[in-house]
Amino acid sequence: MALADIVDEPLMGEPLLKRMRVDRLAIFRALQVGDMLCAVPALRAIRAALPRAHIALVGLPWAAQFVQRYRRYVDEFVPFPGHPAFPEQPVREAELEAFYAGMRARSFDLALQMHGSGQISNRIVAEFGAGAVAGCVAPGSAVVDPISFMEYPEEGPEPLRLLRLAEFIGAPAIGNHLEFPLTDEDERELRDSGLAAGLEPGGYICIHPGARIRDKCWPPERFAEVADALADEFKLRIVLTGSAKEADLTAAVAGRMRNAAVDTASPLSLGAMAALMSRARLLVCNDTGVSHIAAGLRLPSVVVFSKADMQRWAPLDQDRHRCIWDPEGQRVELALQHARSLLKSDQPPVRS
Repeated sequence: MALADIVDEPLMGEPLLKRMRVDRLAIFRALQVGDMLCAVPALRAIRAALPRAHIALVGLPWAAQFVQRYRRYVDEFVPFPGHPAFPEQPVREAELEAFYAGMRARSFDLALQMHGSGQISNRIVAEFGAGAVAGCVAPGSAVVDPISFMEYPEEGPEPLRLLRLAEFIGAPAIGNHLEFPLTDEDERELRDSGLAAGLEPGGYICIHPGARIRDKCWPPERFAEVADALADEFKLRIVLTGSAKEADLTAAVAGRMRNAAVDTASPLSLGAMAALMSRARLLVCNDTGVSHIAAGLRLPSVVVFSKADMQRWAPLDQDRHRCIWDPEGQRVELALQHARSLLKSDQPPVRS
């Protein structure tokens, strides 16, 4: 269906969502935790612009839990079976034909490519068979439909890049802040695990030494140095967080510390780990999805970067979240300076 067929008289200068009726929207963003959390401001804007639309997220299998957490903004999750050009997951070849047939059968009014510059993802989204397609194109590419496609922003923080796309299609920003809503299930899982037993709200610091990509992790001895110094100076307990796959890293930090640490690396869900972090005074971590959880929780943090684009992935609130560039693992004192500043200025959280 052509855009001109969707409305009787398209208005020059009006964005896409003003030109067409959207009752069913598919959003494609098949990425990992931090990437998805950075999309929350754009999803919030889109929901405000389309309060009655059915919004489906097409993403990686793990994102089913993301949709459950952000039900205010997304109604449905559709698992994406992958593409050879995308490294986030192996392609499930046997599922591809059924996936695309199922998407076409859904008759979405609009499919929004929110996966990047569109060099591969625009072709994927075009196969959804929606009435219209929108998104970004790579800089320098010919924009065949300037109403539906904008040039991909190559600079700026990720949440703001995605907000520019939302605003381009007619969904004005409703703030640029991240969110990480905690649920009763998160709290129940944390309580049942026993990992938080004896931890007083505001009485501990979380140290998260892991990351999905191991070679961007700060050395365990650096985390241990920071943890010991802060434990001594502020009389706070040290809680080491991580998934079960990161237990070797938390153990390595604990083994290098003078002070006793509480090692909570375990099969906790992301939500239960966030509930544990929400009661902390501070988080010290690598550049990973946990830093965006901290931003959503408004938990002060010190984030160590060593490979990724810091301008793109640093939290927006740079007073509450301090980032350092340290690919050589030598800037412990700078990390401590930021941590001290945050601990001295921040009040302990009050949790019921």
